[in-house]
Amino acid sequence: MKFNELKLDSRTLETLHELGFEEPTPIQQQSIPVALEGRDMIGQAQTGTGKTAAFGLPMLELINPEEKTIQGLVVAPTRELAIQVQEELFRLGKGVRARVFPVYGGAPIGKQIERIKRNNPQVIVGTPGRIIDLIKRRVLKLDALKMLVLDEADEMLNMGFIDDIREIFNSTPASRQTMLFSATMPPAVKKLGQQFLTNPEHVKIEAKEMTADLIDQYFIKSQDNEKFDILTRLIDTQSPTQSIIFCRTKKRVDEVGRGLSLRGYNSELIHGDVTQQKRTSVIKEFRQGNVEILVATDVAARGLDISGVTHVYNYDIPQDPESYVHRIGRTGRAGADGMSITFVIPNEMAYLKTIEDLTRKQMTPMRPPTDEEAQQGQIQAIVDQVNGILEEGNVDHLRNSAKVLLNHYEVNDLVAALLSQLINDTNNVDVFISPQKPLPNPNKKSRGGNKGGGNYRGKRRRNDRGRGGQRRDDRRGGGDRNRDDRNRDNRSKDGQQGRKERSYNKNNKNSKNFKIKQKND
Repeated sequence: MKFNELKLDSRTLETLHELGFEEPTPIQQQSIPVALEGRDMIGQAQTGTGKTAAFGLPMLELINPEEKTIQGLVVAPTRELAIQVQEELFRLGKGVRARVFPVYGGAPIGKQIERIKRNNPQVIVGTPGRIIDLIKRRVLKLDALKMLVLDEADEMLNMGFIDDIREIFNSTPASRQTMLFSATMPPAVKKLGQQFLTNPEHVKIEAKEMTADLIDQYFIKSQDNEKFDILTRLIDTQSPTQSIIFCRTKKRVDEVGRGLSLRGYNSELIHGDVTQQKRTSVIKEFRQGNVEILVATDVAARGLDISGVTHVYNYDIPQDPESYVHRIGRTGRAGADGMSITFVIPNEMAYLKTIEDLTRKQMTPMRPPTDEEAQQGQIQAIVDQVNGILEEGNVDHLRNSAKVLLNHYEVNDLVAALLSQLINDTNNVDVFISPQKPLPNPNKKSRGGNKGGGNYRGKRRRNDRGRGGQRRDDRRGGGDRNRDDRNRDNRSKDGQQGRKERSYNKNNKNSKNFKIKQKND
């Protein structure tokens, strides 16, 4: 199916063509015709499947640019998602000249009021609290509202916005068209749909599509105090282009983010206590590829749509299985491959099973890489950089200096010395990660205590990131395809017997076969 088969305005079709969009995604194919008929709709699809255009294009079709009234309202759970949706609707609405404006907390309300009064936007995208504030101040007048959209409805309910959502619904005309989108469909979301939508059409992307077949999902069973060293070895071995590390608490985000920076990784962090200005700056840098690793809480990273994310690391397994769906949705976007790796301490294995039941996909156990494999990963990253430099051919001015060095030193000694400078010991710093109480065992009463291990002080390791945080080529093939039988006794205890554990090297653990560019290549 093509977009021109969906009976969209010719100006919108021209805009889509300019943006390079030709074929609608499954959620768009099913949602747009329903919405264009003016019917209420409940859409279930994972983030990253094109939901914004699924509701945005029909909304833009309804807009009369000559009217200076608010005709479309999109409610989103976080500031980041609100900004992102606004930007996307602005791009999609270029042809019909729709005025779209975001409103959210953490920014001066006075400036937002001034811009709304000056620009008379037809579409508002905002967070629940700020929308209600502006309604009460009579800045947002919704008498002429034609369409109301709730985006990420499950997350808004998880964040406690149910009363705000009810108040927003009650402030809109009964004649409005309503669309509700959610990655998961818990009872609370169903109840909300029954209460405020009129005979809604249900559009659902099947579970096999929701869990993103392009995302390879793994887990590593470890103690809590082992996670940080395993994480850094994974990063060194896999060398992700960009990755997001999810932690359960703000404190842990701070500690993991700080630890990665101390170890020399090009990383930043965001959570609810980080100022809006800083969060916006960090996300912008991450989106532009200037930051390789983002450490975040679930809420802070909500709605991020960054195509370069190749890996998601769940440093802490989420208590809410729906959050897992949202987390891994940060990778494998726009048809690209992705990988998610979840750390699980022994007494949280029941949560892994719950997630697998929800996603209908079994995670593959993965063996943590060794220190030697991590070092090989760092050397391969250097080799990749050397290959890139030689391909560009910008080394002629250094050839005479290279000859002088080769005349004075043995080749092996020279290369070893240079490697010792690139893979150095400047990151030999202690990293402290506070112990975190495990999630309660859902099968029995919690006895408290931290069974995941005590305080973590990262051991001193050699893992420079190439000084200055230069980008590495994506070598996601660093996760190999060899498998070792997992200890059956341990697996049977967790009800996961029979799976295979993924290792790291295509050859053997002592292999040092690097991808060197040959002279005749």
